Formats: sequence, C-alpha cells, structure tokens
Amino acid sequence: MQADPLQAHKLFHSTDLDEARERVAAVFCPHRLDRIGRGVTDARQHHLAGDRLSLNYIQYGAKTLIAPGELERFYLLQIPLSGGAAVVNGTDRYYSSPAAAAVLNPHQATTMIWEEGTRQVLVQIDRQALMDHLSAQLGAAADRPLTFTGALDLTRGAGAALRRLVLFLVAEADGGTSPIGTGMTGRAVESALLSGLLEAHRHDYDSLLGRRRAAPRPRHMRLAESYIEAHLDQPLTLEDIAAAAGISPRGLQLAFRQHRGTTPLGFWRDLRLARAHGDLVAGAGTVTEVALRWGFAHFGRFSESYRAHYGLSPRDTLRAAKGSGYQD
Repeated sequence: MQADPLQAHKLFHSTDLDEARERVAAVFCPHRLDRIGRGVTDARQHHLAGDRLSLNYIQYGAKTLIAPGELERFYLLQIPLSGGAAVVNGTDRYYSSPAAAAVLNPHQATTMIWEEGTRQVLVQIDRQALMDHLSAQLGAAADRPLTFTGALDLTRGAGAALRRLVLFLVAEADGGTSPIGTGMTGRAVESALLSGLLEAHRHDYDSLLGRRRAAPRPRHMRLAESYIEAHLDQPLTLEDIAAAAGISPRGLQLAFRQHRGTTPLGFWRDLRLARAHGDLVAGAGTVTEVALRWGFAHFGRFSESYRAHYGLSPRDTLRAAKGSGYQD
C-alpha cells in the first residue's frame, strides 16, 4: 500500500476522536469535531512547517463534522485527494472534491462535513504573510481583509498549476528534502505558492491586481448557455443549441472552445453532473432516481463521468450523505 503524503512528518495517528481534536487544534485552532457517520475513526495528521506556511495531510476516516468558527490567524487551502467536503465559509456554500479545492477565509466562520474516507492535503498560510504578499503585489497596503469566493477549480489553468505545485512540494518532502521555509530557495518557493493562489482563485482584489480577464462572452454564447440551463433534464443536440443561439453548429463549437474550454454538449453534461452531485450530497433520491432526473439513462457512463469529476462514485457519495450503513 502506498504511504500517505508527508509520512516522515507524522504528528499523530489515533482512533480516539478527542485526541484527534486536541492534536489538530494544537496546529490549527480550537474547533468542534464530531463523528456523524457510522464509519470508524481513523484520524491522522502529518505536518511540515515552513516560514509563512505549512504543508499538512489530514484524514478522519469516518464522516465528520468540523466547526472551527473563524480561523483568525491563517488561510487554509484544502485539496482533497479522495472523498470530498461540504463547506460553509461565511455566506459561501459549496462542495470541495479532487476537482475543486476549498480556500477558507480566516475572518469568516467555517463549518464543514468531510465525507467518510476523505483524505486531504492542506496548506496553512499565515494570514499576515498573505496580506503582506498581496500588498507587495499591489504596490500599496491592502486596506481590507482578502476574501476568496467559492470553490477553486483544480482541473484547468492556474488552478491546475497550483495543485501541481502543492503536490510537487509534498513529493519533494516525501523524497527527503525540505522544500519550504529554508533559506532563499524556501522563501522563493513559498512566494510562488502565495502568488499562485492569488492568481488561481477569485477574490475581492482581482481588479486591483490587474489580473487579465477573459473577453466578455458574445451574445450567442449567452443565449446558448441560457438555453442549455433551461433544458438540462431534456435530450439536446448540438443543432438544437446552435439554432437557439442563432449561430452555426461549427461556430458554436469554436466559441465554446475559446470561452469555456469545452464543447456545448460537454458544458451541458457538466452542468447535469453538478445538479446530480448536489442531489446526491443532499440525499435527494437513489442513485438511479438522481441519474434519470438529470437525463443520464446509461448508468455506467454516468458513474464513470461522475467519478472523473468528483473523485468517488455516485453510490459512495449517497452513502456518505446518508451514513455508511445506507444501502441504495
């Protein structure tokens, strides 16, 4: 069996939830930690400290409620390796999975539910250090808390690059080196990671940083997307969508490639998968009922596409939502 990340930097491994709560709190902050599923607690944390940030690996085994309130001292980037988590941070509510990381703002209250079997690499970033780094990039002092919004897409662009950087640093640590916090090289690596986070994710300083924005979507793209969203549960063809948007099928294909990095039918499939995922996390029906509700009649292909997006099967998502003893 492959070793867990940061194995040489193990802080603890325990089946006692109270011990896990105390040990994690010693690194992060006091928090509520409750097992809410029927799984077995198998908690562990590995921790490598740097100068302005630390690399961590955490698992709890069972489905777990985690409620730290405001983190206060640090931002927390959470990259699931398997499983996923329902996240509430301030007014934000989203689901984090191997395809979408969570970034917790320290000045907003946090509550999370980690699914059974969730394994995550976490980057704990000193709050003041990130604000200082932001100020240096702005060329002036940041005058309000930096606030990230929503889940961070790890599947493309700057988000995928950030994920590769974090996992590369973990691999370097597993190879016996100390990639962060040591001398000029460690400082430079940490700065690259901070810059990567500011580049990859949405936040309230985007416009001031002058991050290059994608060109506005043309009218036919907006019409196509509106038509797709209004007919998610119905069979669609490329010709249907193109006719509704008033453009040729070929032109629509090119526009989606340019502005969305996918095809019109790929966009339609991904939206249906997102709706199905939301229903499964909420426990709103059986896997079969949810699949049919969103137009997935071929259950094998649905399961494969779902796993590719969310890192676990539809059945496992529903089982985690309803408790490990649930049988679909």
